Amino acid sequence: MTDYKWRHSPLLSSSLIIIILEPYPTFIFLIFFKINNKIMAKSRSTPIHLIVMLLVTYFLCTVGKSNALACPLPPELATKLHVDQVAVDSASSDYGNIVHSKPAAVLYPSSIEDIQRLVRSSYNCPIPFGISVRGNGHSVNGQDMARDGVVVDMKSLRENKHGIRIRVYKNHVFADVGGEQLWIDVLHTTAAQGLSPVSWTDFLYLSVGGTLSNAGISGQTFLHGPQISNVYELDVITGNGELVTCSKRNNSDLFDSVLGGLGQFGIITRARIALRSAPAKVRWSRAFYSNFSGFIRDQERIARGSQRDVANYLEGSLVLDNGTPTEWITSFFPPALLPRIMSLVKKHGIIYCLELTKYYFLDDIASEIDQDLQQVFKDFAHVPGFIDAKFVSHQDFLTRVPNVENESLTHPWQNLFIPKSRISDFNSGVLREIVLKRNITTGPVLFYPLNRHK
Repeated sequence: MTDYKWRHSPLLSSSLIIIILEPYPTFIFLIFFKINNKIMAKSRSTPIHLIVMLLVTYFLCTVGKSNALACPLPPELATKLHVDQVAVDSASSDYGNIVHSKPAAVLYPSSIEDIQRLVRSSYNCPIPFGISVRGNGHSVNGQDMARDGVVVDMKSLRENKHGIRIRVYKNHVFADVGGEQLWIDVLHTTAAQGLSPVSWTDFLYLSVGGTLSNAGISGQTFLHGPQISNVYELDVITGNGELVTCSKRNNSDLFDSVLGGLGQFGIITRARIALRSAPAKVRWSRAFYSNFSGFIRDQERIARGSQRDVANYLEGSLVLDNGTPTEWITSFFPPALLPRIMSLVKKHGIIYCLELTKYYFLDDIASEIDQDLQQVFKDFAHVPGFIDAKFVSHQDFLTRVPNVENESLTHPWQNLFIPKSRISDFNSGVLREIVLKRNITTGPVLFYPLNRHK
């Protein structure tokens, strides 16, 4: 969950680790892993190879760059380029709150042309300076920072309504959305016309340009692919300051590079996003498993297609024995079930939760929906009696993760791609032998089954 960035030189990022354990797996699991802050502080000495990697990364990010203020800048940017302490400090940290790096200045653009002018200035400078783009400051490892360079704060375009905004084309079933816009606003704008993007992230207070520069993954990915697979067209500011429109048919190399390109190939200023009819309501179900192989097998059955018609959203998670039930549990399950859930956790140390939704576009009869739920889980391997469901609106489901994180805390986050052939080894070797025995996580551990061809 990071915002997008753009720099003149390659950047190694440690926020996304891809583990390839066999050639071209057709089915993989993406695991989001939030590390316990306290354990990080108490961890033993850092392996020497990790120190070397970090030093190399730092070198690649800083060598051959000038301070932005040493280069001539266009007069049109004079009032929009801020060097005061408040502006610099605001762009010196991010959601992760682990990396802190000060830029020379922060640009608050009032138009796309302002960003182009800045990029041209760096491009034409004898020693180019670094430029980073900050969508909503939700990177976790300093990706939206630019030491001694310029951070472009896209919030200026969003809040002052100088950007592309959000334009819904109902007849064509797509929306043109500014890269500075937040997905929460895309949801509200499209829902007002009975439409919705097909692929989301769990947390919607992220910028469109930010998630499209990464991937944009959530429980819909098994069915529709990540967000980057549901984009028709982009407007991109390239490294020489040119504004280029690209798609699968037009400037396809740029299009494919920018989507998921970690901000290294350009700045997304507009995205044309696929839409579909929004469901009237959602049946939101959760079931607990004590057996990991059964949990993974049922996720895979749905994701591969044999049970695909039963779910529009599919995710899994880990529940650890942390003494008291978390808000994630208490907000969903009835109070009478909570003691039984905690007893199950204590018995097994770790239990696994299968979470899925089914969209309904008509006012179905509740009893028929309940029967459908029982049919869905009839052949599944969950613990009997540990299943519950509720009905919510589509918008209520998509906004289930609130924007209430404490920005003063650190938020270490790890993303792992694991092929199906090694997922059981990961459970036994990492989740049980490390996570459980050392109690190194109090944050969420999420499982997303993915089809590689999506």
